Amino acid sequence: MISTPDIIITIAYILFIVTIGLWAGAGKKKKKTTSSKDYFLAGKTLRWPMIGLALFATNISCLHLVSLAQSGFDTGLLNGNFEWMAVFVLILLALFFIPFYIRSGVSTLPDFLERRYNKACRDWLALISIISAIIIHIAFSFLAGGIVLETLFGVNMYTSIIVIAALTGLYTIIGGLKAVVVTESIQSIVLITGAVIITFFAWHKVGSWDNMTEVLKQNNSLDKLSMLRPVGDPSGMSWLAVFLGYPVLGIWYWCADQTIVQRALGARDENHARAGALFCGFIKILPVFIFVVPGLLAYVLYHSNALDLSSLQQTGVNGDTTLNTKGIYTLMITQLVPPGLVGILVAALLSGLMSQIAGALNSIATLTSYDLYKRIKPQTSDKKLVQAGRWSAGIALVFSICLLPLLNQYQSLFEGINDVIAHIAPPVTCVFLLGIFWEKASAISAQYTLWLGSALGAAVYVVNKLFPESVLGSVPFMMMAFYLFAVCVLMQVTLSYIFPVKHTGQSGKLYWKSFWEPLQSKGWSGIGNYKILSIILLLILTVLYFIFR
Repeated sequence: MISTPDIIITIAYILFIVTIGLWAGAGKKKKKTTSSKDYFLAGKTLRWPMIGLALFATNISCLHLVSLAQSGFDTGLLNGNFEWMAVFVLILLALFFIPFYIRSGVSTLPDFLERRYNKACRDWLALISIISAIIIHIAFSFLAGGIVLETLFGVNMYTSIIVIAALTGLYTIIGGLKAVVVTESIQSIVLITGAVIITFFAWHKVGSWDNMTEVLKQNNSLDKLSMLRPVGDPSGMSWLAVFLGYPVLGIWYWCADQTIVQRALGARDENHARAGALFCGFIKILPVFIFVVPGLLAYVLYHSNALDLSSLQQTGVNGDTTLNTKGIYTLMITQLVPPGLVGILVAALLSGLMSQIAGALNSIATLTSYDLYKRIKPQTSDKKLVQAGRWSAGIALVFSICLLPLLNQYQSLFEGINDVIAHIAPPVTCVFLLGIFWEKASAISAQYTLWLGSALGAAVYVVNKLFPESVLGSVPFMMMAFYLFAVCVLMQVTLSYIFPVKHTGQSGKLYWKSFWEPLQSKGWSGIGNYKILSIILLLILTVLYFIFR
Protein backbone atom coordinates (compact mmCIF):
# COMPACT_ATOMS: atom_id res chain seq x y z
CA MET A 1 0.00 0.00 0.00
CA ILE A 2 1.20 3.54 -0.68
CA SER A 3 0.86 6.82 1.21
CA THR A 4 -1.86 9.43 0.78
CA PRO A 5 0.42 12.02 -0.95
CA ASP A 6 1.40 9.39 -3.51
CA ILE A 7 -2.24 8.54 -4.12
CA ILE A 8 -2.96 12.26 -4.69
CA ILE A 9 -0.05 12.50 -7.17
CA THR A 10 -1.33 9.45 -9.03
CA ILE A 11 -4.90 10.74 -9.30
CA ALA A 12 -3.67 14.20 -10.34
CA TYR A 13 -1.57 12.67 -13.10
CA ILE A 14 -4.48 10.64 -14.47
CA LEU A 15 -6.71 13.72 -14.53
CA PHE A 16 -3.92 15.73 -16.20
CA ILE A 17 -3.48 13.20 -19.02
CA VAL A 18 -7.23 12.88 -19.63
CA THR A 19 -7.53 16.69 -19.76
CA ILE A 20 -4.59 17.02 -22.19
CA GLY A 21 -6.02 14.26 -24.37
CA LEU A 22 -9.44 15.90 -24.55
CA TRP A 23 -7.86 19.31 -25.22
CA ALA A 24 -5.65 17.96 -28.03
CA GLY A 25 -8.56 16.13 -29.61
CA ALA A 26 -10.82 19.17 -29.29
CA GLY A 27 -8.44 21.33 -31.34
CA LYS A 28 -10.06 20.21 -34.55
CA LYS A 29 -13.55 20.78 -33.19
CA LYS A 30 -13.20 24.40 -34.27
CA LYS A 31 -13.87 23.10 -37.76
CA LYS A 32 -17.49 22.55 -38.71
CA THR A 33 -16.82 18.90 -39.58
CA THR A 34 -14.38 16.31 -38.34
CA SER A 35 -12.19 14.96 -41.14
CA SER A 36 -11.44 11.24 -40.97
CA LYS A 37 -7.81 12.06 -41.89
CA ASP A 38 -7.68 14.40 -38.88
CA TYR A 39 -9.19 11.79 -36.57
CA PHE A 40 -7.29 8.68 -37.70
CA LEU A 41 -3.99 10.16 -38.98
CA ALA A 42 -3.73 13.50 -37.13
CA GLY A 43 -4.18 15.30 -40.48
CA LYS A 44 -0.72 14.01 -41.51
CA THR A 45 0.97 16.78 -39.50
CA LEU A 46 3.21 14.81 -37.12
CA ARG A 47 6.91 15.70 -36.85
CA TRP A 48 9.76 13.29 -36.07
CA PRO A 49 10.15 13.91 -32.29
CA MET A 50 6.48 13.25 -31.64
CA ILE A 51 6.48 10.21 -33.94
CA GLY A 52 9.51 8.70 -32.19
CA LEU A 53 8.13 9.28 -28.70
CA ALA A 54 4.70 7.98 -29.72
CA LEU A 55 6.20 4.83 -31.27
CA PHE A 56 8.09 4.18 -28.05
CA ALA A 57 5.07 4.86 -25.83
CA THR A 58 2.81 2.61 -27.89
CA ASN A 59 5.38 -0.18 -27.64
CA ILE A 60 6.36 0.23 -23.99
CA SER A 61 3.44 -0.35 -21.69
CA CYS A 62 2.95 -1.14 -18.04
CA LEU A 63 3.38 -4.73 -19.20
CA HIS A 64 6.98 -4.02 -20.20
CA LEU A 65 7.89 -2.33 -16.94
CA VAL A 66 6.43 -5.19 -14.92
CA SER A 67 7.46 -8.13 -17.10
CA LEU A 68 10.94 -6.92 -18.09
CA ALA A 69 11.74 -6.39 -14.41
CA GLN A 70 10.40 -9.89 -13.77
CA SER A 71 12.60 -11.30 -16.56
CA GLY A 72 15.59 -9.38 -15.19
CA PHE A 73 15.05 -11.10 -11.85
CA ASP A 74 14.47 -14.54 -13.39
CA THR A 75 16.94 -14.67 -16.30
CA GLY A 76 19.03 -11.49 -16.14
CA LEU A 77 19.65 -9.38 -19.25
CA LEU A 78 18.49 -12.10 -21.67
CA ASN A 79 15.09 -10.64 -22.58
CA GLY A 80 16.77 -7.31 -23.25
CA ASN A 81 17.33 -8.81 -26.70
CA PHE A 82 13.72 -7.91 -27.49
CA GLU A 83 14.62 -4.26 -26.97
CA TRP A 84 17.97 -4.10 -28.78
CA MET A 85 16.92 -6.34 -31.67
CA ALA A 86 13.99 -3.97 -32.19
CA VAL A 87 16.51 -1.28 -33.15
CA PHE A 88 17.61 -3.31 -36.18
CA VAL A 89 13.97 -3.72 -37.24
CA LEU A 90 13.27 0.00 -36.80
CA ILE A 91 16.13 0.66 -39.22
CA LEU A 92 14.41 -1.70 -41.70
CA LEU A 93 11.16 0.22 -41.15
CA ALA A 94 12.86 3.55 -41.86
CA LEU A 95 14.86 2.40 -44.88
CA PHE A 96 12.58 -0.02 -46.73
CA PHE A 97 8.96 0.08 -45.51
CA ILE A 98 8.15 3.73 -44.72
CA PRO A 99 8.91 5.04 -48.25
CA PHE A 100 6.24 2.75 -49.75
CA TYR A 101 3.71 3.53 -47.05
CA ILE A 102 4.14 7.30 -47.36
CA ARG A 103 4.40 7.46 -51.17
CA SER A 104 1.37 5.25 -51.72
CA GLY A 105 -0.69 7.50 -49.42
CA VAL A 106 -2.34 4.61 -47.60
CA SER A 107 -4.25 5.11 -44.36
CA THR A 108 -3.85 1.53 -43.17
CA LEU A 109 -1.48 -1.38 -43.81
CA PRO A 110 -4.32 -3.63 -45.05
CA ASP A 111 -4.92 -0.90 -47.63
CA PHE A 112 -1.26 -1.31 -48.70
CA LEU A 113 -1.69 -5.08 -49.05
CA GLU A 114 -4.72 -4.58 -51.32
CA ARG A 115 -2.70 -2.31 -53.60
CA ARG A 116 0.21 -4.76 -53.69
CA TYR A 117 -1.84 -8.00 -53.77
CA ASN A 118 -5.67 -8.09 -53.62
CA LYS A 119 -8.77 -7.38 -51.51
CA ALA A 120 -8.71 -10.80 -49.81
CA CYS A 121 -5.28 -10.01 -48.34
CA ARG A 122 -6.55 -6.68 -47.10
CA ASP A 123 -9.58 -8.24 -45.39
CA TRP A 124 -7.54 -10.93 -43.68
CA LEU A 125 -4.84 -8.58 -42.41
CA ALA A 126 -7.49 -6.16 -41.09
CA LEU A 127 -9.09 -9.00 -39.13
CA ILE A 128 -5.76 -10.30 -37.79
CA SER A 129 -4.65 -6.76 -36.88
CA ILE A 130 -7.82 -6.06 -34.89
CA ILE A 131 -7.61 -9.37 -33.03
CA SER A 132 -3.91 -8.92 -32.24
CA ALA A 133 -4.47 -5.34 -31.06
CA ILE A 134 -7.17 -6.50 -28.64
CA ILE A 135 -5.11 -9.41 -27.27
CA ILE A 136 -1.53 -8.16 -27.41
CA HIS A 137 -1.77 -4.40 -27.00
CA ILE A 138 -4.82 -4.09 -24.76
CA ALA A 139 -5.62 -7.27 -22.83
CA PHE A 140 -2.04 -8.09 -21.79
CA SER A 141 -1.49 -4.43 -20.81
CA PHE A 142 -4.66 -4.45 -18.73
CA LEU A 143 -3.48 -7.62 -16.99
CA ALA A 144 -0.12 -6.12 -16.05
CA GLY A 145 -1.73 -2.87 -14.93
CA GLY A 146 -4.33 -4.70 -12.86
CA ILE A 147 -1.66 -6.69 -11.03
CA VAL A 148 0.27 -3.50 -10.22
CA LEU A 149 -2.72 -1.49 -9.04
CA GLU A 150 -4.04 -4.35 -6.92
CA THR A 151 -0.65 -4.72 -5.24
CA LEU A 152 -0.18 -1.01 -4.60
CA PHE A 153 -3.70 0.17 -3.78
CA GLY A 154 -5.40 -3.04 -2.66
CA VAL A 155 -8.14 -2.38 -5.22
CA ASN A 156 -9.72 -5.33 -6.99
CA MET A 157 -7.90 -5.90 -10.28
CA TYR A 158 -11.01 -5.76 -12.44
CA THR A 159 -12.32 -2.62 -10.75
CA SER A 160 -9.09 -0.71 -11.38
CA ILE A 161 -8.92 -1.97 -14.97
CA ILE A 162 -12.47 -0.82 -15.74
CA VAL A 163 -11.74 2.68 -14.36
CA ILE A 164 -8.51 3.03 -16.37
CA ALA A 165 -10.28 1.66 -19.47
CA ALA A 166 -13.05 4.22 -19.14
CA LEU A 167 -10.69 7.17 -18.69
CA THR A 168 -8.30 6.13 -21.48
CA GLY A 169 -11.16 5.34 -23.79
CA LEU A 170 -12.70 8.75 -23.11
CA TYR A 171 -9.94 10.88 -24.63
CA THR A 172 -8.90 8.29 -27.22
CA ILE A 173 -12.36 7.70 -28.65
CA ILE A 174 -13.21 11.41 -28.64
CA GLY A 175 -9.86 12.85 -29.71
CA GLY A 176 -8.45 10.39 -32.27
CA LEU A 177 -4.78 10.03 -33.22
CA LYS A 178 -3.87 13.64 -32.38
CA ALA A 179 -4.98 13.15 -28.78
CA VAL A 180 -3.20 9.79 -28.64
CA VAL A 181 0.14 11.07 -29.95
CA VAL A 182 0.17 14.22 -27.79
CA THR A 183 -0.53 12.24 -24.62
CA GLU A 184 1.91 9.49 -25.67
CA SER A 185 4.70 12.03 -26.04
CA ILE A 186 4.12 13.25 -22.47
CA GLN A 187 3.75 9.72 -21.16
CA SER A 188 7.01 8.58 -22.76
CA ILE A 189 8.89 11.25 -20.82
CA VAL A 190 7.11 10.39 -17.55
CA LEU A 191 7.66 6.66 -18.10
CA ILE A 192 11.39 7.05 -18.76
CA THR A 193 11.75 9.40 -15.78
CA GLY A 194 10.05 6.92 -13.49
CA ALA A 195 12.17 4.03 -14.75
CA VAL A 196 15.37 6.04 -14.20
CA ILE A 197 14.29 6.86 -10.63
CA ILE A 198 13.78 3.24 -9.59
CA THR A 199 16.99 2.19 -11.35
CA PHE A 200 18.89 4.85 -9.40
CA PHE A 201 17.55 3.75 -6.00
CA ALA A 202 18.12 0.07 -6.75
CA TRP A 203 21.67 0.74 -7.92
CA HIS A 204 22.34 2.94 -4.88
CA LYS A 205 21.18 0.09 -2.63
CA VAL A 206 23.42 -2.47 -4.41
CA GLY A 207 26.41 -0.14 -4.10
CA SER A 208 28.63 -0.96 -7.06
CA TRP A 209 29.20 -3.21 -10.07
CA ASP A 210 31.69 -5.27 -8.06
CA ASN A 211 29.10 -5.88 -5.32
CA MET A 212 26.59 -7.03 -7.91
CA THR A 213 28.97 -9.41 -9.67
CA GLU A 214 30.11 -10.83 -6.33
CA VAL A 215 26.55 -11.72 -5.33
CA LEU A 216 25.89 -13.22 -8.77
CA LYS A 217 29.08 -15.28 -8.50
CA GLN A 218 28.08 -16.58 -5.05
CA ASN A 219 24.75 -17.76 -6.51
CA ASN A 220 26.29 -19.21 -9.68
CA SER A 221 24.36 -16.64 -11.71
CA LEU A 222 27.01 -14.73 -13.64
CA ASP A 223 25.28 -15.85 -16.85
CA LYS A 224 22.55 -13.32 -15.99
CA LEU A 225 24.89 -10.63 -17.36
CA SER A 226 25.06 -12.32 -20.78
CA MET A 227 22.79 -11.25 -23.66
CA LEU A 228 23.95 -14.04 -25.99
CA ARG A 229 23.47 -17.57 -24.69
CA PRO A 230 24.89 -20.76 -26.27
CA VAL A 231 22.81 -23.04 -28.50
CA GLY A 232 20.80 -25.42 -26.34
CA ASP A 233 20.49 -22.95 -23.45
CA PRO A 234 17.61 -24.03 -21.13
CA SER A 235 15.94 -20.64 -21.55
CA GLY A 236 15.21 -21.42 -25.21
CA MET A 237 16.71 -18.03 -26.05
CA SER A 238 20.10 -18.99 -27.49
CA TRP A 239 21.87 -16.50 -29.77
CA LEU A 240 20.68 -18.58 -32.73
CA ALA A 241 17.04 -18.48 -31.61
CA VAL A 242 17.27 -14.71 -31.07
CA PHE A 243 18.85 -13.92 -34.44
CA LEU A 244 16.58 -16.29 -36.40
CA GLY A 245 13.33 -15.86 -34.49
CA TYR A 246 13.22 -12.22 -33.45
CA PRO A 247 13.20 -10.73 -36.99
CA VAL A 248 10.03 -12.72 -37.70
CA LEU A 249 8.32 -11.27 -34.64
CA GLY A 250 9.90 -7.85 -34.99
CA ILE A 251 9.12 -7.20 -38.65
CA TRP A 252 5.46 -8.00 -38.03
CA TYR A 253 5.34 -5.88 -34.89
CA TRP A 254 7.31 -2.82 -36.05
CA CYS A 255 6.77 -2.85 -39.83
CA ALA A 256 3.41 -4.52 -40.44
CA ASP A 257 1.27 -3.88 -37.35
CA GLN A 258 -1.21 -1.04 -37.74
CA THR A 259 -1.07 -0.08 -34.05
CA ILE A 260 2.64 0.74 -34.32
CA VAL A 261 3.02 1.97 -37.90
CA GLN A 262 0.03 4.31 -37.71
CA ARG A 263 2.24 6.91 -36.00
CA ALA A 264 4.51 6.97 -39.06
CA LEU A 265 1.51 7.11 -41.41
CA GLY A 266 0.51 10.38 -39.71
CA ALA A 267 3.88 12.02 -40.56
CA ARG A 268 3.92 15.27 -42.51
CA ASP A 269 6.40 13.75 -45.01
CA GLU A 270 8.73 10.81 -45.63
CA ASN A 271 11.75 12.39 -43.91
CA HIS A 272 9.85 13.02 -40.68
CA ALA A 273 8.51 9.46 -40.74
CA ARG A 274 11.98 8.00 -41.24
CA ALA A 275 13.62 10.23 -38.63
CA GLY A 276 10.83 9.44 -36.16
CA ALA A 277 11.35 5.69 -36.53
CA LEU A 278 15.12 6.04 -36.07
CA PHE A 279 14.64 8.37 -33.09
CA CYS A 280 12.56 5.61 -31.52
CA GLY A 281 15.50 3.26 -32.26
CA PHE A 282 17.79 5.42 -30.13
CA ILE A 283 15.26 5.43 -27.29
CA LYS A 284 14.92 1.61 -27.50
CA ILE A 285 18.52 1.27 -26.32
CA LEU A 286 17.45 2.52 -22.87
CA PRO A 287 14.98 -0.21 -21.71
CA VAL A 288 17.71 -2.76 -21.05
CA PHE A 289 19.28 -0.39 -18.53
CA ILE A 290 16.14 1.10 -16.97
CA PHE A 291 13.59 -1.76 -17.27
CA VAL A 292 15.59 -5.03 -17.26
CA VAL A 293 18.54 -4.07 -15.03
CA PRO A 294 16.26 -3.07 -12.09
CA GLY A 295 14.96 -6.65 -12.04
CA LEU A 296 18.53 -7.98 -11.99
CA LEU A 297 19.36 -5.56 -9.17
CA ALA A 298 16.29 -6.84 -7.29
CA TYR A 299 17.71 -10.37 -7.60
CA VAL A 300 21.00 -9.16 -6.10
CA LEU A 301 19.23 -7.30 -3.29
CA TYR A 302 17.04 -10.32 -2.53
CA HIS A 303 20.08 -12.58 -2.18
CA SER A 304 21.76 -9.90 -0.05
CA ASN A 305 18.74 -9.83 2.31
CA ALA A 306 18.13 -6.19 1.36
CA LEU A 307 14.76 -6.79 -0.31
CA ASP A 308 11.85 -8.57 1.36
CA LEU A 309 9.95 -10.78 -1.10
CA SER A 310 7.99 -12.77 1.49
CA SER A 311 4.70 -11.39 0.16
CA LEU A 312 5.48 -12.98 -3.23
CA GLN A 313 5.98 -16.46 -1.82
CA GLN A 314 3.47 -19.12 -2.81
CA THR A 315 3.06 -22.66 -1.55
CA GLY A 316 2.48 -25.27 -4.22
CA VAL A 317 0.30 -28.38 -4.07
CA ASN A 318 3.26 -30.51 -2.98
CA GLY A 319 4.21 -28.03 -0.25
CA ASP A 320 7.13 -26.41 -2.10
CA THR A 321 7.57 -22.66 -1.67
CA THR A 322 8.09 -20.61 -4.84
CA LEU A 323 8.27 -16.92 -5.75
CA ASN A 324 5.57 -15.38 -7.92
CA THR A 325 7.93 -12.87 -9.51
CA LYS A 326 5.20 -10.97 -11.39
CA GLY A 327 5.09 -8.52 -8.48
CA ILE A 328 8.84 -7.74 -8.34
CA TYR A 329 8.50 -4.23 -9.81
CA THR A 330 5.78 -3.08 -7.43
CA LEU A 331 7.67 -4.39 -4.40
CA MET A 332 10.75 -2.49 -5.53
CA ILE A 333 8.66 0.68 -5.72
CA THR A 334 7.27 0.30 -2.21
CA GLN A 335 10.52 -0.83 -0.56
CA LEU A 336 13.22 1.17 -2.34
CA VAL A 337 11.60 4.50 -3.26
CA PRO A 338 10.81 7.16 -0.62
CA PRO A 339 7.24 8.51 -0.22
CA GLY A 340 6.44 11.29 -2.66
CA LEU A 341 8.44 9.70 -5.44
CA VAL A 342 6.30 6.57 -5.30
CA GLY A 343 3.45 8.56 -6.85
CA ILE A 344 5.69 9.47 -9.79
CA LEU A 345 6.58 5.80 -10.26
CA VAL A 346 2.91 4.82 -10.24
CA ALA A 347 2.26 7.61 -12.75
CA ALA A 348 4.99 6.11 -14.95
CA LEU A 349 3.33 2.70 -14.78
CA LEU A 350 -0.02 4.23 -15.66
CA SER A 351 1.65 6.14 -18.50
CA GLY A 352 2.77 2.90 -20.04
CA LEU A 353 -0.62 1.30 -19.55
CA MET A 354 -2.70 4.18 -20.88
CA SER A 355 -0.45 4.99 -23.85
CA GLN A 356 -0.45 1.48 -25.26
CA ILE A 357 -4.19 1.06 -24.80
CA ALA A 358 -4.83 4.45 -26.41
CA GLY A 359 -2.66 3.58 -29.40
CA ALA A 360 -4.35 0.22 -29.88
CA LEU A 361 -7.85 1.70 -29.63
CA ASN A 362 -7.08 4.28 -32.30
CA SER A 363 -5.65 1.55 -34.51
CA ILE A 364 -8.76 -0.60 -34.10
CA ALA A 365 -10.97 2.38 -34.88
CA THR A 366 -8.97 3.09 -38.05
CA LEU A 367 -8.98 -0.52 -39.27
CA THR A 368 -12.67 -0.99 -38.59
CA SER A 369 -13.66 2.23 -40.35
CA TYR A 370 -11.40 2.11 -43.42
CA ASP A 371 -10.94 -1.61 -43.98
CA LEU A 372 -14.29 -3.02 -42.91
CA TYR A 373 -17.08 -0.44 -42.65
CA LYS A 374 -16.13 1.59 -45.71
CA ARG A 375 -15.74 -1.60 -47.75
CA ILE A 376 -19.36 -2.49 -46.99
CA LYS A 377 -20.60 1.09 -47.51
CA PRO A 378 -18.19 2.88 -49.92
CA GLN A 379 -20.17 6.13 -49.89
CA THR A 380 -19.95 6.53 -46.12
CA SER A 381 -19.33 10.11 -44.99
CA ASP A 382 -16.38 11.13 -42.82
CA LYS A 383 -18.75 11.67 -39.91
CA LYS A 384 -20.09 8.13 -40.16
CA LEU A 385 -16.56 6.72 -40.45
CA VAL A 386 -15.51 8.44 -37.24
CA GLN A 387 -18.66 7.21 -35.47
CA ALA A 388 -17.99 3.62 -36.60
CA GLY A 389 -14.43 3.90 -35.34
CA ARG A 390 -15.53 5.16 -31.96
CA TRP A 391 -18.06 2.35 -31.51
CA SER A 392 -15.53 -0.30 -32.50
CA ALA A 393 -12.98 1.06 -29.99
CA GLY A 394 -15.56 0.87 -27.20
CA ILE A 395 -16.50 -2.72 -28.08
CA ALA A 396 -12.81 -3.69 -28.22
CA LEU A 397 -12.31 -2.38 -24.67
CA VAL A 398 -15.09 -4.58 -23.32
CA PHE A 399 -13.92 -7.67 -25.21
CA SER A 400 -10.31 -7.28 -24.04
CA ILE A 401 -11.41 -7.21 -20.39
CA CYS A 402 -13.25 -10.51 -20.94
CA LEU A 403 -9.97 -12.15 -22.05
CA LEU A 404 -8.08 -11.39 -18.83
CA PRO A 405 -8.81 -14.64 -16.91
CA LEU A 406 -7.46 -16.71 -19.82
CA LEU A 407 -4.25 -14.69 -20.30
CA ASN A 408 -3.54 -14.58 -16.56
CA GLN A 409 -2.58 -18.26 -16.73
CA TYR A 410 0.87 -17.39 -18.13
CA GLN A 411 3.60 -17.52 -15.49
CA SER A 412 5.58 -14.79 -17.29
CA LEU A 413 3.55 -12.06 -18.99
CA PHE A 414 6.41 -11.10 -21.30
CA GLU A 415 6.91 -14.65 -22.52
CA GLY A 416 3.15 -15.00 -22.85
CA ILE A 417 2.79 -12.02 -25.16
CA ASN A 418 5.73 -13.09 -27.32
CA ASP A 419 4.46 -16.67 -27.44
CA VAL A 420 1.20 -15.36 -28.95
CA ILE A 421 3.07 -13.13 -31.42
CA ALA A 422 5.30 -16.03 -32.49
CA HIS A 423 2.26 -17.87 -33.86
CA ILE A 424 0.57 -14.82 -35.44
CA ALA A 425 3.53 -13.09 -37.08
CA PRO A 426 5.09 -15.58 -39.58
CA PRO A 427 2.58 -15.38 -42.46
CA VAL A 428 2.23 -11.59 -42.18
CA THR A 429 6.00 -11.05 -42.06
CA CYS A 430 6.36 -13.35 -45.07
CA VAL A 431 3.86 -11.60 -47.36
CA PHE A 432 5.19 -8.14 -46.48
CA LEU A 433 8.85 -9.05 -47.02
CA LEU A 434 8.28 -10.91 -50.29
CA GLY A 435 5.81 -8.27 -51.37
CA ILE A 436 8.26 -5.38 -51.25
CA PHE A 437 11.45 -7.26 -52.21
CA TRP A 438 10.30 -9.85 -54.79
CA GLU A 439 8.65 -8.86 -58.04
CA LYS A 440 7.17 -12.35 -58.60
CA ALA A 441 5.20 -12.51 -55.35
CA SER A 442 1.65 -12.98 -56.61
CA ALA A 443 -1.69 -12.03 -55.11
CA ILE A 444 -3.01 -15.61 -54.96
CA SER A 445 0.18 -16.80 -53.26
CA ALA A 446 -0.06 -14.07 -50.61
CA GLN A 447 -3.76 -14.77 -50.05
CA TYR A 448 -3.27 -18.49 -49.41
CA THR A 449 -0.11 -17.91 -47.39
CA LEU A 450 -2.03 -15.61 -45.05
CA TRP A 451 -4.93 -18.07 -44.74
CA LEU A 452 -2.98 -21.32 -44.43
CA GLY A 453 -0.11 -19.77 -42.47
CA SER A 454 -2.50 -18.30 -39.90
CA ALA A 455 -4.37 -21.61 -39.61
CA LEU A 456 -1.08 -23.46 -39.16
CA GLY A 457 0.10 -21.02 -36.48
CA ALA A 458 -3.20 -21.35 -34.60
CA ALA A 459 -3.09 -25.15 -34.81
CA VAL A 460 0.49 -25.31 -33.53
CA TYR A 461 -0.39 -22.93 -30.68
CA VAL A 462 -3.32 -25.12 -29.60
CA VAL A 463 -1.23 -28.31 -29.77
CA ASN A 464 1.53 -26.66 -27.71
CA LYS A 465 -0.94 -25.72 -24.99
CA LEU A 466 -2.86 -29.00 -24.93
CA PHE A 467 0.20 -31.25 -25.25
CA PRO A 468 3.17 -29.35 -23.79
CA GLU A 469 5.25 -32.55 -23.58
CA SER A 470 4.91 -33.26 -27.32
CA VAL A 471 7.65 -32.63 -29.91
CA LEU A 472 6.01 -29.35 -30.93
CA GLY A 473 5.54 -28.31 -27.32
CA SER A 474 9.26 -28.66 -26.64
CA VAL A 475 10.28 -26.20 -29.40
CA PRO A 476 11.14 -22.72 -27.99
CA PHE A 477 8.70 -20.09 -29.26
CA MET A 478 11.46 -18.08 -30.98
CA MET A 479 12.55 -21.08 -33.05
CA MET A 480 8.92 -21.97 -33.68
CA ALA A 481 8.40 -18.50 -35.16
CA PHE A 482 11.33 -19.09 -37.51
CA TYR A 483 10.12 -22.56 -38.55
CA LEU A 484 6.61 -21.28 -39.26
CA PHE A 485 8.09 -18.37 -41.24
CA ALA A 486 10.23 -20.77 -43.31
CA VAL A 487 7.12 -22.84 -44.12
CA CYS A 488 5.25 -19.67 -45.14
CA VAL A 489 8.10 -18.50 -47.41
CA LEU A 490 8.26 -21.93 -49.06
CA MET A 491 4.49 -21.85 -49.48
CA GLN A 492 4.36 -18.38 -51.05
CA VAL A 493 7.32 -18.93 -53.36
CA THR A 494 5.84 -22.25 -54.60
CA LEU A 495 2.37 -20.75 -55.09
CA SER A 496 3.84 -17.74 -56.89
CA TYR A 497 5.24 -20.07 -59.55
CA ILE A 498 1.99 -22.06 -59.75
CA PHE A 499 -0.10 -18.86 -59.93
CA PRO A 500 2.20 -16.30 -61.63
CA VAL A 501 1.90 -12.65 -60.69
CA LYS A 502 -0.21 -10.31 -62.82
CA HIS A 503 0.82 -6.81 -61.82
CA THR A 504 -1.59 -3.89 -62.03
CA GLY A 505 -0.42 -0.35 -62.69
CA GLN A 506 -0.53 0.16 -58.92
CA SER A 507 1.13 -3.05 -57.69
CA GLY A 508 3.92 -2.71 -60.27
CA LYS A 509 5.17 0.33 -58.33
CA LEU A 510 5.01 -1.27 -54.88
CA TYR A 511 8.14 -3.38 -54.79
CA TRP A 512 11.80 -2.43 -54.81
CA LYS A 513 13.58 -3.16 -58.08
CA SER A 514 16.82 -3.66 -56.13
CA PHE A 515 18.00 -3.68 -52.53
CA TRP A 516 19.75 -0.31 -53.03
CA GLU A 517 16.82 1.52 -54.62
CA PRO A 518 15.28 2.78 -51.34
CA LEU A 519 18.66 4.20 -50.31
CA GLN A 520 18.79 6.53 -53.32
CA SER A 521 16.50 9.04 -51.63
CA LYS A 522 18.65 12.00 -50.58
CA GLY A 523 16.96 12.79 -47.26
CA TRP A 524 17.87 15.65 -44.96
CA SER A 525 21.38 17.06 -44.95
CA GLY A 526 23.69 16.74 -41.95
CA ILE A 527 23.46 14.37 -39.00
CA GLY A 528 19.67 14.16 -39.32
CA ASN A 529 20.04 12.21 -42.56
CA TYR A 530 18.41 8.79 -42.27
CA LYS A 531 21.52 7.01 -43.61
CA ILE A 532 23.82 8.62 -41.05
CA LEU A 533 21.38 7.93 -38.20
CA SER A 534 21.11 4.29 -39.29
CA ILE A 535 24.89 3.83 -39.34
CA ILE A 536 25.23 5.42 -35.87
CA LEU A 537 22.58 3.07 -34.50
CA LEU A 538 24.27 0.02 -36.02
CA LEU A 539 27.62 1.00 -34.52
CA ILE A 540 26.14 1.56 -31.06
CA LEU A 541 24.36 -1.82 -31.13
CA THR A 542 27.51 -3.61 -32.28
CA VAL A 543 29.49 -2.17 -29.36
CA LEU A 544 26.75 -2.98 -26.83
CA TYR A 545 26.40 -6.57 -27.97
CA PHE A 546 30.17 -6.99 -27.81
CA ILE A 547 30.25 -5.68 -24.22
CA PHE A 548 27.31 -7.80 -23.01
CA ARG A 549 27.95 -10.86 -25.17
